[in-house]
Amino acid sequence: MTDSPSNQGGGLSRRRLLASSAAAGGAVWLLRGLVRPGSAYAASAPPPGFPAGIDVYQRAYQNWAGEIRTDQLWTCAPGSPREVVDVVNWAHGAGWTVRAQGQRHGWAPLTVADGTPAATRVVLLDTTAHLTAMSLEQQAADGSAVVRVQAGASLETLLAFAGASGYGVASAPAPGDLSVGGALAIGAHGTAIPAVGEDPSSGHGHGSLSNLVTELTAVVWDHDAGRYVLRTVGRAEPDCDALLTHLGRSFVTEAVLRVGTDDNLRCQSFLDIPATELFAAPGAPAGTRTLAGFVDRTGRVEAIWFAFTDRPWLKVWSVAPKRPLAARAVDEPYNYPFSDSLPEPVARLAGDLVSGAWASAPLFGQVQYLLAKVALTGDITDVLLSGTLVRDVLTGDVLTHLLAGGLRSDLWGASRNLLQYVRPTTLRETANGYAVLTRRADLQWVVSRFADFYRTLLAQYAARGEYPVNGQVEIRVTGLEDPSVCGVPGARPPLLSALRPRPDRPDVDTAVWIDVLSLPTTPALHRFYRDIEQFLLTLDGDRATVRVEWSKGWAYSDTAAWSDPDVLTRAIPASQRAGGGPGWDEAVATLDRLDPHRVLSSPFLDALLR
Repeated sequence: MTDSPSNQGGGLSRRRLLASSAAAGGAVWLLRGLVRPGSAYAASAPPPGFPAGIDVYQRAYQNWAGEIRTDQLWTCAPGSPREVVDVVNWAHGAGWTVRAQGQRHGWAPLTVADGTPAATRVVLLDTTAHLTAMSLEQQAADGSAVVRVQAGASLETLLAFAGASGYGVASAPAPGDLSVGGALAIGAHGTAIPAVGEDPSSGHGHGSLSNLVTELTAVVWDHDAGRYVLRTVGRAEPDCDALLTHLGRSFVTEAVLRVGTDDNLRCQSFLDIPATELFAAPGAPAGTRTLAGFVDRTGRVEAIWFAFTDRPWLKVWSVAPKRPLAARAVDEPYNYPFSDSLPEPVARLAGDLVSGAWASAPLFGQVQYLLAKVALTGDITDVLLSGTLVRDVLTGDVLTHLLAGGLRSDLWGASRNLLQYVRPTTLRETANGYAVLTRRADLQWVVSRFADFYRTLLAQYAARGEYPVNGQVEIRVTGLEDPSVCGVPGARPPLLSALRPRPDRPDVDTAVWIDVLSLPTTPALHRFYRDIEQFLLTLDGDRATVRVEWSKGWAYSDTAAWSDPDVLTRAIPASQRAGGGPGWDEAVATLDRLDPHRVLSSPFLDALLR
């Protein structure tokens, strides 16, 4: 790659790269996770009649990437599930609404919408302060166990707690700073599917975390009592399947999850496979290193494809009871510090991007790739052969720092230490998100079709002087929801899960998750995302069913996410109804019946879930 793209249309010159502008410095918070939502402000006059004994204050809400910001909204931190019910019943009588607030690590406006004014009659209930208890409830002879956990506990804490007793999950989201309640509400997932010939052990599922639930406790309306109450619902009981992935349309205070005997994993990183090979069309010559081939061998992969580069970072996990001789043992999660906290010169380059040097995206993509390659493999050859601008960013001091941490291309340890690798200090990027449901035999067809379209589209935008993507494409693969893994006879899959199987297509057994990440406010980004979305929605309907990833961005117009009425009111419900059987309509009706007064809702959810 030459230096020329980064010197065109507002790109960085050598002098600008080395200079630290005030605007760039002001943008670094976005890149390094240093800024948190605004401080709490005590209020002299809380909402009239608010339950005594529960502190209530005003605080601005801000989500992960900073795209959703509100005025200071009334917020409280209930000390128990009973206090949650007290606030909900107060809200019902006072004409207010209640929203559960976890770690705010999401993109979609499922809690509150951007720009919500302080005068809005809504109170946020922060579950993370006190609703964090967990206990090991039962250990079974088949090697599985169940863990009871409250909604505000973090996934990092939950997996550490289970791991201390020898239990774990087959896959989990990469960030540890997700609340359990938030993860269940949107059907959070990792990346895993059984390898060819693999027989998963009891308690291990390859769908969403919601599918591991055996029972949950939620706030629901009691018609006889004329008030909201706590109700515990078993997995095979009516209404549980609607509550498992409720999108914020309910308030789950506690869940019981089935976990399996923990597996030690090995995670190998590859950075030498061209994208044209990894995402090759089906029928490639023998010996081609395809994504589907790695999935067949190990079942657990993730491809991270930095913008304007030709070699993705491929992570491949495999079950490894004993440490391979070549692998480095790790005893904690978050083992990629080069991506958790960018070296200062790289952060400065990202700051320049945010400050308007958007045409530097090709340079930034190359720097991100080389940063990963040096830190993982120790190979600095490509850095030395790169242009002057790249070497100005990846200075000798930066390379020395990266290499001092030890190489990390081959790691081994307990599952949670390999599955969780994203800290809050990583790049604050925005992301779209889709699950493409297909037959396992068509997995490579899906990724090849997407890769060809993405590569072509990116080039078309660049030819017009537009650089909408400066982050990366992330591709993961999971199975669909198999309710039998929860161990409860008669269980049904979560009705609103993106991974709910199609009753008419038992051959459809795999989901390819596709996310495209970029810094917020990047010009032309929403238009680019819309082009991606429209392409995916028109994939061969016999070979692909496309559903949105609830926590990410979707329903794009040319200028905004979650705003295309056709996608919101037609495409999304249609994708959930595909194949017939219980799903969208039953879930919406159930959630409405459990909260007929819409205390646990929002204008956005009212428009979506209808």
